[in-house]
Amino acid sequence: MAEKRNIFLVGPMGAGKSTIGRHLAQMLHLEFYDSDQEIEARSGADISWIFDVEGEEGFRNREARVINELTEKQGIVLATGGGSVQSKEVRNRLSARGIVVYLETPIDKQVARTQRDKRRPLLQVDEPREVLEQLAEERNPLYEEIADLVVRTDEQSAKIVANLIVEKLGF
Repeated sequence: MAEKRNIFLVGPMGAGKSTIGRHLAQMLHLEFYDSDQEIEARSGADISWIFDVEGEEGFRNREARVINELTEKQGIVLATGGGSVQSKEVRNRLSARGIVVYLETPIDKQVARTQRDKRRPLLQVDEPREVLEQLAEERNPLYEEIADLVVRTDEQSAKIVANLIVEKLGF
């Protein structure tokens, strides 16, 4: 039997990691996980509440533990949180334990996709575009550093992007 491989999706908020990840998992008959959803399920609290109570550092510690545990599984598709790559430890684990796909998304698309989402604590500010631009400057090089494959998600549906990933990975 062929070895099961993992696919880890990285990229900014609004890139479509969760939606594309679900399509990928379904197409490849793999289990799907979303690190943010796992954190919420395990803590019994939503991400915004964790940020309020524990701060970003507390959240990132939880995120690193969950990603470490999930990446030890075989045959999964994992949608990671946009900021998870800030941790060198997380980047190393993603790189070592699966195929990393960076879903590259322009700022305009991120703004459009996240503007009404109140579940993104970093964007609950007067100028979310400025936050997204700053995050892109900090994080895009980290996504690129660990990416085995870069796919733009701007004008295509999640299903088309998932098909493109499957095609490019040769599955």
